Amino acid sequence: MEPLLCFPDPPPASVVGVLERAGYPWKAVGRPEAAEAEEPEDGWAGAVIASGDDPAGAFLLCRQLRKRDVPLAPVIVVVQPDQLTELELREDLFDDLCLEPVNADELTTRLAHLFWRTGRGLRPDLLEHGPLVLNLETYQAAVSGRVLDLTYMEYELLRFLAARPGKVFTRETLLSRVWGYEYYGGARTVDVHVRRLRAKLGEEHAHLIQTVRSVGYRFGQTSWAP
Repeated sequence: MEPLLCFPDPPPASVVGVLERAGYPWKAVGRPEAAEAEEPEDGWAGAVIASGDDPAGAFLLCRQLRKRDVPLAPVIVVVQPDQLTELELREDLFDDLCLEPVNADELTTRLAHLFWRTGRGLRPDLLEHGPLVLNLETYQAAVSGRVLDLTYMEYELLRFLAARPGKVFTRETLLSRVWGYEYYGGARTVDVHVRRLRAKLGEEHAHLIQTVRSVGYRFGQTSWAP
């Protein structure tokens, strides 16, 4: 999936939280003219443009995107309530809008609906368990919207277990399936990575990786509910 274009740089923290939790790749620009220079080879998947302190720059960017030979879809603008009057006669510059402060569920739903409607910018391949989201395309993991700083092998171990919830694996099986048959490290390698994963998941979510005494580990079911 190509990244979403975001404006300004940095985007509002509320917008970043939604994009990270949902697994959308994105790239921010601080000036409207930078959007073309930073554009990936296959184009932007869409745009989330926040007017914030620079409504003139935000709408200039919207106008530039609409002038393209190939229309960009979708474009969502995020505006302050007192800026609604500035949207008059500009409805052709965007596809949808959200008001600040951004409601995470609302923005998530609007993005998903627009991507479904336009058939572009579909969500990447995700593995989701309650608050835990693994992006299988970007090798990123997030819990409750917080991106985890994982090493490659920590991510691979978490992905392997999360893809098989409830199934118990011995340390030896995990070594061969995650690290590979050519790996000669001992079973303690698995224990060390599990301990680090639990620490990075945080106390609230550490139970997602459960120890099965005298056997190994499994990915546990979560009691989390939206």
